Amino acid sequence: MNLVIDIGNTLVKTAVFEKNKIVFDDSFSKDLFVVKIKEFFGLYPKIERAIVSSVGELKRTEMAVLSLFCKVHLLSADSKVPFKNSYATPQTLGNDRIALATAAFYRRPHKNTLVIDAGTCITYDMLNDFDEYLGGAISPGIQMRYNAMHDQTARLPLLKKQDPLDLIGNSTENCIHSGVVNGVCSEINGVIEQYASRFEDLTVILTGGDTQFLSKRLKNTIFADSKFLLKGLNYLLEYNKH
Repeated sequence: MNLVIDIGNTLVKTAVFEKNKIVFDDSFSKDLFVVKIKEFFGLYPKIERAIVSSVGELKRTEMAVLSLFCKVHLLSADSKVPFKNSYATPQTLGNDRIALATAAFYRRPHKNTLVIDAGTCITYDMLNDFDEYLGGAISPGIQMRYNAMHDQTARLPLLKKQDPLDLIGNSTENCIHSGVVNGVCSEINGVIEQYASRFEDLTVILTGGDTQFLSKRLKNTIFADSKFLLKGLNYLLEYNKH
């Protein structure tokens, strides 16, 4: 069994894999890391290996606790990947994007695939039909846009994401919801159109924390998979086993 750990900007997301199948997954705040790790190994004592992907620094004590239970691979730019990495600055490529490109490689090898991760930020990652990672784009996520309008203006309220009642907002709050949600959807649909015009037979995969919120608002050609990054980490753990 494998344990995959994705330490993001806001939450820690984890999954236990038996071969390539998720048998358990959970998400929690960073301060619960040690408690949760002990809990997982109590539930699944057959876990032999773990992979950790972190957007920031992982505390030594946390790595030390995890290492007591199994072999640990800390994902980095030096980890082996199954695709050709043509990113101009590979040392700066985020671990999350490495994992998403890996998942795309195994999901549809030798095919043009665009992965859209809608989380704190929205990332776009392109793997072409030569199994070459090209890069993509990064833009503000949904809640970040709400936060920015509140933080950088004098009077706009801080709101949580919500379905806009109409395209045309009839109150300040409705205008904000319309601007953020319709703006994000228009951005994503527009980016997909641009990629589809350049790459034939393009597969688009949507993942990340806002997958469910966005999937019904976007084009039907998108495949939604909220666990796509975790699957990519499991593939990377297997690929770096030796």
